[in-house]
Amino acid sequence: MFIRTVAEDTSLDAFREEIRSFCETELPAEVRRKQSAGQHLEREEYDDWLKRLGAKGWLTGKWPAEHGGHGWSPEQHLIFSEELGRAGAPPIVPFGAVMAGPVIYTFGSEAQKQQHLPGIMKNDVWWCQGYSEPGAGSDLANLKTKAVRDGDDYIVNGQKIWTSQAHWADWIFCLVRTNSDGKKQQGISFLLIDMKTPGIEVRPIISIALGHHLNEVFFTDVRVPASNLIGEEGNGWTYAKFLLANERVGNVDIAKFEHYLDELRKLTANTHEGGRPLSEDPSFKRRIAELEVNLATVKALMADQLAATREHGGAPTMMGAAALKLRGTELQQSIMQANVDVLARYGLVYQTDALHAGWNGEAIGPEATAGLMYEHLYRRAATIYGGSSEIQKNIIAKGALGL
Repeated sequence: MFIRTVAEDTSLDAFREEIRSFCETELPAEVRRKQSAGQHLEREEYDDWLKRLGAKGWLTGKWPAEHGGHGWSPEQHLIFSEELGRAGAPPIVPFGAVMAGPVIYTFGSEAQKQQHLPGIMKNDVWWCQGYSEPGAGSDLANLKTKAVRDGDDYIVNGQKIWTSQAHWADWIFCLVRTNSDGKKQQGISFLLIDMKTPGIEVRPIISIALGHHLNEVFFTDVRVPASNLIGEEGNGWTYAKFLLANERVGNVDIAKFEHYLDELRKLTANTHEGGRPLSEDPSFKRRIAELEVNLATVKALMADQLAATREHGGAPTMMGAAALKLRGTELQQSIMQANVDVLARYGLVYQTDALHAGWNGEAIGPEATAGLMYEHLYRRAATIYGGSSEIQKNIIAKGALGL
């Protein structure tokens, strides 16, 4: 756990106030309203907000100063995330700032850093993640997308699936197979691919939440400059694990957990059964108390992970990230399931039109119903994406028990 001096606490308090003041003045009212109502944002709305953060250098404030960041401490980054969440700001789109950027500045060439890092810092370039494939999700090392060297290029053929925001992306960072001999992990490489390259096709996937953020991406004889290879050929698995540790920590959004736990408290206070609010029902009182205890546990895990991150020079540990991802996503699903249980019959009517701006229909049930149902359905995948819970348990077992 952290031990801080009074001076450090004062500095962090000032930093928190700076973030809070920025959100009050810079976060557009319409974006705040749509976030509060659980409505979908357009790409332009995300882009405007992320550019405002980028102009302050806050989109990549966690990056080391030598790569254009502010070199924020883990505590500062946690405060930044908390205050954005509490202000009702859109979440950081992670594929550039959280995923691609750190891989590029850690393992990439100087030319790659100069080409890609400025666009990520200012949010001038949107990225997506080309990892999962049909038959290669949790068993990611089983991926089949091939990259064959042809002079100064690679020729890429294959398919990626569950690719979030590929329809918005300018670039994709992609795991490809450059060698089929030997151990599966040793034949994987990490390529950066311009999404405008001929031979790339993006097809939408409509999720269980009836929204479009997922896609299939097909590569047919896509010619990619060999200079877009990150690091060494065949060493992509190392870079992929580095990225996944960052992704799994990012999947745990404490501010969002607190927000939906507050929604649960409001719903139980305003929903009456048998002449009294559900907030007085012993079973719901116990359930909320258990969720609060579990949230405190996740916060403690986050603090431990932040301490370990500092100890390891800024890189999350795989075992710590796995434990945090496991407990955090399970808590997220438990909170959303409790909200749906309170909604009861109103949850059966999923008014997807209410998730879009301009809807002026009559809401069935509490005003937050459509947004809560979307979040509940969307987060059913939380224990799968970024590595399933079973994978996280294997990582923990190997790290703790040496298996």
